[in-house]
Order: sequence, then structure tokens, then C-alpha cells
Amino acid sequence: MLQLLIFHAVLAVIAPLIVHRFGRQAFLVAALAPASAFVYALWSTPAVLAGNGPQSVIPWVPALGLEIALRMDTLSWLMLLIVSGVGVGVFIYCSAYFSRDASGLSRFTGVLTGFAGSMVGLVLADDLMLLFIFWELTTVFSYVLIGHYFDRKTSRRAAMQAIMVTTAGGLTMLVGIVILGVMSPGGFRISALLADPPSGGLITAAAVCLFVGAASKSALIPTHFWLPGAMAAPTPVSAYLHAAAMVKAGVYLIARFTPIFSTLTVWTWLVIVLGGGTLLLGGYRALRQHDLKLVLAYGTVSQLGLIILITGLGTQAAALAGVTMILGHALFKAALFLTIGVIDAATGTRDLRRLSGLGRAMPTVAVTGALATASMIGFPPFLGYVAKEAALEGLVHDGVPGQPSWVAILVIALITCGSILTVAYGARFVWGAFATKTRQSVIPIPATTADGSPAVTSLVRSEDITHPTWTLKAPGLVLAVLGLVVGVMPSAVEKYLASYAATSSVGDPGHLTLWAGFGIPFWLTLTILGLGAGLFFARRTVESFQAAVPNAQDTERAYRRFMRGLDNLAADITAFTQRGSLPYYLSVILLFMVLTVGSALVFTQGDMVAIKLWDSPAQALAVLVIIPAVIMVSRARRRLKAIVLMGFAGYSVAALFLLHGAPDLALTQVLVETVSIVVMVLVLRRLPPYFSDRPLKTSRFARFALASVVGLIAMGLAVTIPNARIHESVTVDYPQEAYEFGGGKNVVNVALVDMRAWDTVGEITVLLVAATGVASLIFLSRRSGDIYRLNQSPEVIESQQVWSSGSVPGPAAHAAQESFSELVTTTGATQLRSGARFRKWIRAGQTLAPQRRSIIFEVVARLLFHSMIIFALFLLFSGHNAPGGGFAAGLVVGIALIVRYLAGGRYELGEAAPVNAGVLLGLGLFLSAGVGLLGIVLGGEVLQSVIIEFTVPILGDIKFISTLFFDIGVFLLVIGLVLDVLRSLGAEIDTHIDSLGEEGARR
Repeated sequence: MLQLLIFHAVLAVIAPLIVHRFGRQAFLVAALAPASAFVYALWSTPAVLAGNGPQSVIPWVPALGLEIALRMDTLSWLMLLIVSGVGVGVFIYCSAYFSRDASGLSRFTGVLTGFAGSMVGLVLADDLMLLFIFWELTTVFSYVLIGHYFDRKTSRRAAMQAIMVTTAGGLTMLVGIVILGVMSPGGFRISALLADPPSGGLITAAAVCLFVGAASKSALIPTHFWLPGAMAAPTPVSAYLHAAAMVKAGVYLIARFTPIFSTLTVWTWLVIVLGGGTLLLGGYRALRQHDLKLVLAYGTVSQLGLIILITGLGTQAAALAGVTMILGHALFKAALFLTIGVIDAATGTRDLRRLSGLGRAMPTVAVTGALATASMIGFPPFLGYVAKEAALEGLVHDGVPGQPSWVAILVIALITCGSILTVAYGARFVWGAFATKTRQSVIPIPATTADGSPAVTSLVRSEDITHPTWTLKAPGLVLAVLGLVVGVMPSAVEKYLASYAATSSVGDPGHLTLWAGFGIPFWLTLTILGLGAGLFFARRTVESFQAAVPNAQDTERAYRRFMRGLDNLAADITAFTQRGSLPYYLSVILLFMVLTVGSALVFTQGDMVAIKLWDSPAQALAVLVIIPAVIMVSRARRRLKAIVLMGFAGYSVAALFLLHGAPDLALTQVLVETVSIVVMVLVLRRLPPYFSDRPLKTSRFARFALASVVGLIAMGLAVTIPNARIHESVTVDYPQEAYEFGGGKNVVNVALVDMRAWDTVGEITVLLVAATGVASLIFLSRRSGDIYRLNQSPEVIESQQVWSSGSVPGPAAHAAQESFSELVTTTGATQLRSGARFRKWIRAGQTLAPQRRSIIFEVVARLLFHSMIIFALFLLFSGHNAPGGGFAAGLVVGIALIVRYLAGGRYELGEAAPVNAGVLLGLGLFLSAGVGLLGIVLGGEVLQSVIIEFTVPILGDIKFISTLFFDIGVFLLVIGLVLDVLRSLGAEIDTHIDSLGEEGARR
């Protein structure tokens, strides 16, 4: 089963390439993903019927009891057939629905394939956390699919509305999942939870939380409004997400947990009130729609309420009828949405007031719509009729578990009234789509649209339509015919679905049949069909009545008002708190720390405080440097002065690390401090030299006082926290574990690349994001590896001077160049070339303004660069057993590049590192994260070290550890980070300064 998910993921990732090669026919290739799931479900049918369906368990986070647990039982088998079977039809339909030059097909194909995979994972998940992950994936994918036409405001608003509502429900559901996982003896395993359900008051809260999640996903009131709005999506999305897949996720959740929650009174009444209310409201709203798609959208809302009303009751008969209705609804509603897509493509409209004569012009499409509608309204012998009859029969005989008899009568009345509305809007759909009309036979179209533009009022007749291809017509026809074929075989359907119904212990086993005799269900069915037909024939009166009834303040308006109020509140709070002052923000954070952490320290027990001044008097010397340095930083007004003083403090901290016996930390601190100082100095070039031109004496003292208090609290934490430990430190065994599991003697480095490798992956990812963010703020055009490389043309070199007094060197500069060259010649340092040139110690030397050059610095830079690179490689390869590692080695290379840049400017930087920084960043992250898969391939866990020992003649014993590649990845990423910062904050700003000229540079 895991292979199915991987196959979907792979096809989703490579979908853009397939679309680029095959165009819209790529949908046929992508259809292989749901087709594979459909074939697998069919192949697993015998095992599922025997009660030993396939299952797979892969440890995920063993310490938390989380697993990638997949399992197929009767319910998940049925849902997998629905999701994959309808998915195949929708993918085939898409290959003809979209035009050949449609934009966004690559994204659409990949996202639709990913959505299909997430639904497969959702219905197969046997772990609550895994189910939640796939649940949220469907939310994200549906957001993108609903907003496919992102250039339309309605699509963007509908997508945002859908994700806000369903995400809120999903987070509520997560609370219930956590409660169940903690209280269940089997942990987060769904199968264990169903076999041995926990009890207690918290279980009731968990049941309510899960129901809220299901209600939001399946558009029950009061969250029903998002589903009709989502009809802004392309029709294939409506057919798949909103008929067969996404909205079925909520129904699936109800069906999955009803066997253990149906005994809870709150669960029963949630099912009755929300399910029954949604059934009636959706049917009523469907009767007043003129857009065929909205008729079906509100009809879908109504049908989802009906399914949950039946499935959530908890009796065996209701469970059997419910899952049968799930199957029937997927078949007829997907077919109907696909039919609308054909009509829209053929006529250019979905307004039933303009459509006329389509039944004779497109008989195949008309047959599809009629068959699917017959199943939807419960007309015999279709599957929808079989399911509804079984539900009514079960309610008549079993009632509602644990409730008085009048509750069963109430549920029967709700189903009857809702079904009457279903017949009415179903007949309205068929008549509106396919009947031959006259202008007088329909409600008039307003003369203008909502925006005041003239409305199109003419009828679309048969001679105005284009005939669709069979690729468009066949998927819907197949689904509609299946609703009839499966309906005439009720005993076969019961055979396959009875095992799910048996999971409930309430009531007698239900049965599916085409004829149950002249009982109450029979007369109710006649009443439903008769009154529903009467409502349809009185449609003019019904529409006039609905138009006269004032619109109530529905939940959609309430949602929009709430979001508008939330935006206004956020704007007001932001205006008060986000004042554009970094000192203000930092002061608020530090004051909060003082009030909270400081209060805790005041009440700390005295025996938890252990103060030791120093281990060595040398540590006091370092502190004597740090204290005055930080005091002067808080009082400094010049930015450069503050940075230099901070450097003193930083290097002194490195000395403390070294004196405490942590050479790795000391080395890293020195390197980081060096790079940080250079970066801050580069930034200072575009900032005023002083922090502020206003008198800051009072504020400086206030900041000094706050900094002093925060420092004292930090010291208090440092001497208190170690004594507050109640368990043995996890680092006690680090030295032994580092050598046994990581194969290295340097505990710090082995911890970074092995024992705590996940932390390191997260940290380097943050570094990559930070570098990308800085570059995006600075670069105005695309960055590349050769953007600052030196052009070899002498004429161009003359115009490429950097760090000059202005953008173009003047006569004084040329005179200085000649004098400088002659001086160097007389000292014998080099030979003149044409009287004004000399040998370059750095490659971009001729681009520097002579008054900005330092021959000593250039010589030192050239001599040190390669030595620093070699030293960095030594740190990289020795870091597993000695001080060093990929991070420190990358910083050394970064400092070497900084030296070249400071000596020769941006062109010298381009010559020293003619590579794209983005490539280094991406390659580094890929190596660090990708090497983690090696452990899985060899039967271990993610990021587990692989140690290979072998003997080589002459060299002797060799010990190879896979974490070397992890370290190399970190090494490359750090180099890419420093290079990106140098090119953005250094070279790119240099270019801007030089383009401003002398006066602009001074400003």
C-alpha cells in the first residue's frame, strides 16, 4: 500500500514534465496513479471479504508511538474504490475538457494527482496522526484546485473561504485525535481504538471535536456555505472533490467512528440536528438556483446531510444503508457534474433559463443526466432508491438507539421532507438542462447583471451548440450506468458491505432489496416522488414564493463579517504594536522576559542556586573584557563603534569556551564572530554613521538598565537551571554513543551530524531561507554565478573600476595610477607594462581605483587564500574525530572569500568563486538531507549513520562513515550562505553605490 502513495507522489512531482511533453494528454498518463489504486483494491477484494485485508506498518517516530500504519478493511476498501474509480474517469475527462493552450495545466495536473494520493492515504491510514496529515493535505490541495483560476476574484475568495473553514475544523479535530490517542490503550492505532474503545468524559469531548472536523469537511451547517462557493473551480474539480472525494472525507470519518460513538447522546443529536438541518437547507436553496452547477452544489450539501444523518445513527441497518448511499452518491453526483461540464463546453452557459433543446441535440448527455438524476431522487431500481429504502426500513424497525420512539419519527420526517426537495430540484435540473423551452416557460432573466452590465437573455438552441467528443461524454455515462447496474444487484452489494455494518452491535442486520413489500417505506417513497413532482410542476409558484421571502442573515454573511472584523482588529493591534522601531520591539520582548522569568527566579529555592566564580583566573580576564565592552555598546552612538565593541565581547566569549575545554565551540564562535562583523560593516555602508541625531542620554540609560536586568536574569538562569534537573542528563552517555553509533570521537560534531541530525537539518534549512530572503531584498535581477566575473576586454576593464571616487575615473585618478605604478616599479616589486601597468597580485586588480588599493593587502590575500582553503578541508575531514566539521570549514572558506572581496572588490569575488550561490545552497541541503535516505535503504532509520570499514594496501585500515556527506552538505551550504551575503550586501550594494557617482555615494 505504501507503494501506491509513492507512485502518486512521483507522478505528481513529474506531472509538469509530462504536461510539457504531451500537453493535455498528460492527464491520461497521470490517470495511471488512481488506476493503480483501483486495480489494487479489486485485487484485494477476496482478502477484505475474508476479514484479513492487507496492512502495512512502518515505524515513524517510535519514541512517540507514531507509525506509518496502513490498513484496508471493508470501509476503506469501498472508499478506495470510489476515490480511485471516479478519479480515473475525471482524469480521462480532463484530457478533453481543457483547451490545448490552457494555462496552468502543469500545476493543475500535479496538484490533482497529489490530491488523489492524499485521499488514498486518508482512507487507508490506520494511525490517527497519519490520518490527520492526509486530511490536511487534502485541504491544501483543494485550496489550490479551487483557486485554479487565480486571476478571478471569485476563485481566490472561494479558495480562501474553503481553506479557512476546513482548516478550522481540522484543528478542532486534531484536539479530539490527541485525546483519543492518549486515552486509548492502543495509542493512535485506529484499529486498536475501534477494537477496545476508551471511556470517560473526555471521550465525549473527543467525539464532538471529531464531529466538528467532519462537519466542516462535509459542509454541514453552519459551515455549508463554502461548498457552493467552491463551484468557482473547474468542473472536473467539482466532480472529484465535491462529489466523490474531499467532501466524502467527513462522511468517511463519521462512518469510521460511529460504531464507538453512537452510544453517546451528544453524538446522536449532532447527527440529527446538523445532518437533518443540512438536508433541508441544501434542498431548499437548490430550488432557487438558476446555475446548473449551483443546483447540484446545494444538492450536494443536502445529500451530504442525508448521508451523515443515516450513517451516524449507529444501527446495523443504518450503517449498511449509509455506506450504500455513499457509493450511490459518488456515482450519480460525479456523473451529474461531468454532465454540466459537457453542457458548459458545448453551449458556453450553465444558466437553465437559456438552455433549450439539448435533449434532442445531445441525446447521450441527456441519457447520462437522466440516469444519474433518477438515482439521486431515489427512483427504482437505481442504487439511490435501494439505499434510501434500506434506511427507511431500518428506522421503522430499529428506531434510533437509546432514544424515544418520537426521535425515530422525527428522523423519518426529516428524510422524507429532504427527499421531496431532492425530487423537486432533480426534476428541475433535468428540465433546465435538456427540455425544449420557450421564453415564456422560464422565470425572466434580469436585464442587467450584478455589476450593472447588460445580461444575455436569448435562449441557446440546438443549432448554437458544438458537439462534444466521446472523451467528454463517456466518463459520466459510465458512472451513471453503474448506478443502475449496481442498483439491480442489491444482494451482491449487501454481500460486500455487510461486514462493515456488522461493526455496529446495535439493532438487527439490515438488508438491501428492490422490493420490501407494501410497508411504510413503500408508501413513503410514493409520497416522496408524488410531492416532489408536484413541487416541480409548481416551480413558478415556488420560485415566486422563495423570491418573496426575505433573505435571512445566513452563515456566509456572518463568516464574511467575522473575517472583516478580524482584519480590522488585526490592523488596529498592528498599528499599536508594530511601530517600526526595532528597539521598541526588543524592549517589549525583554520586559516580558523580566516579568515572567524574573518572577520565577525570585521565588527559587536557595538550595538550587550554586555560584562558582571561576575555574581558572584566566576566565576572569575574559569577563573583565566582556563587561566594559557591553557597557560601552549600550552607550555608543556610532554604529561602527558599537560593532567593534561587540566584536571584543564575542571573541572574549570564545576565549571562555576555550578555557572551559570546548575548542569546537571556541573555533566556531571565532569564525561566526568574524563573519558577523564583516556582514554588519557591509550593511553599515548604507546606514547613517550615528544611531540617531536626537539626544539619547535618557533612553541610553533606560536601555542600559534594561540590559543589565536581563543580564542578571540570564546569569541567574545559568546558575539555577543545572541544579533544577530531576532526571539524569541525556548527554551522560554521549561520548560512548558518539563512538559506537556515530563512529567518531568528536562528540560535538557527531551529535550534529548523527545523534541530533534532524535539528541540524532544520537549522541549515533556516540558513538557506535566510540567505534567499536577504538576496531577494537586494537583487533587482536574477542572480547567477558569473554576474561579477571580470570581462577580459581591456576597453571594458577600463570602465569597470570599483570603489572609485565616482562612477568614471577622472584625470586625477589616472595620474595616481601612473604614479603608483612607477613607485612599484622602482621598488622592484614587478615590471611595468606599457608604462602604466604592473603584475596583479589579485586578478581584478586593474579594476580598483588606485587610491583605494593596498599592495600589502593584495599580496597577503593571495598568499593566504589557498592556505585557508586547505585548512578548511582539513577541518572538514578531521572534524569527526577532532575539532572542526563542515560548519567550521565552511566558515573558513567564507572568510577566505571575504578576504578576496575586501582586497579586490566585486570582480575579484566573482573570479574567486565563479559559481551560483543558489546552487551551493541547494546542493548542500540536498546532500545533508538526502544522505538520510541511505540508512533506510540499508534497513536502518532516517539519518542513521552507515559505517563501512575496510583495509587498503599501504594505507592500512580505512573507516568510512556516511555522515561525511552530511558534513560536506553543511560545508557547501555555509559557503553558499557567505557567498550569497557577500554578493548581495557587498557586491550588489557596491554596484549601486558606483552607479550613484561621488555625490550619491556620499548621500
